[in-house]
Amino acid sequence: MGIEHDHDHGHDHAPANFNQAFAIGIVLNTAFVAIEAFYGWKINSLALLADAGHNLSDVAGLVLAWGGALAVKLQPNARHTYGWKRATILAAFANALLLLLAMGGLAWEAISRLLSTHAPVHEQGITIMVVAGVGIVVNTATALLFMRGRDSDLNIRGAFTHMAADALVSAGVVIAGALTLWMGWDWLDPVVSLAIAAVILLGTWGLFKQSLHMLFDGVPDSVDPKAVHDYLAALPGISRVHDLHIWAMGTSHIALTAHLVMPQGYADDAFLQNATQQLHDRFEITHVTLQVMRQAFMPGCADPPANTHAHA
Repeated sequence: MGIEHDHDHGHDHAPANFNQAFAIGIVLNTAFVAIEAFYGWKINSLALLADAGHNLSDVAGLVLAWGGALAVKLQPNARHTYGWKRATILAAFANALLLLLAMGGLAWEAISRLLSTHAPVHEQGITIMVVAGVGIVVNTATALLFMRGRDSDLNIRGAFTHMAADALVSAGVVIAGALTLWMGWDWLDPVVSLAIAAVILLGTWGLFKQSLHMLFDGVPDSVDPKAVHDYLAALPGISRVHDLHIWAMGTSHIALTAHLVMPQGYADDAFLQNATQQLHDRFEITHVTLQVMRQAFMPGCADPPANTHAHA
């Protein structure tokens, strides 16, 4: 039996040290949430309160992402042999769930306000524009903190994309404030709130589905399982790929296990090393375990129960 484990020696896929970026981003966004919530409450602006709620979820998301990034660096032990890499997936799922619930509540409140009579708020348009303008600066600055890591780590890319999108959302609030001030459209405030909620819900739904999929050991979207199977099946001497599993250990760590049926004999270290390296280079699979055998003697997890007795 030949077994090859790749524990990322020489390939550190853990996020780079973004501790300072996370700390600055959290402080900036927390301060802005306080400012935005205060003025939203003071002038009864649902658009500002909506954006404040969204930015509060961003703070939670940054905290969760930071915690996940730190957990990745914890060493495995006898009770947690894979370490704590899955914390990044849990962080993404918790962030998505929090955001979906918050935006659902916001949409309900916006609809209620549209259907009810309320005092005009168009005279507060300048306040809305100034506060949201501060949000553009804060969100843009936070996004720039994560720019250099967006191409190498999914967690960092998510933080960058989210902050950049928030800058655009704040720009939308500025435009709404300007139109409210200019045209006196009091209905525009809850309508913008609904638009913000819709955009965020659409963007978050994908994150929610992907993180839930990964929590249940689904194959990451970045990996084509058929292409991986075909590559392994095409290796010299391999007649069958058996019991192939691909799953995410974390948002930047993918694991694979497979049984390779080699009727003519066992593979040597060079064969296993090359296969492991190719799986890394082609599919970004960072933890590989390959078991070579002359014939398949264990049922695959996807095999029907009857096959268990056939292989016993």
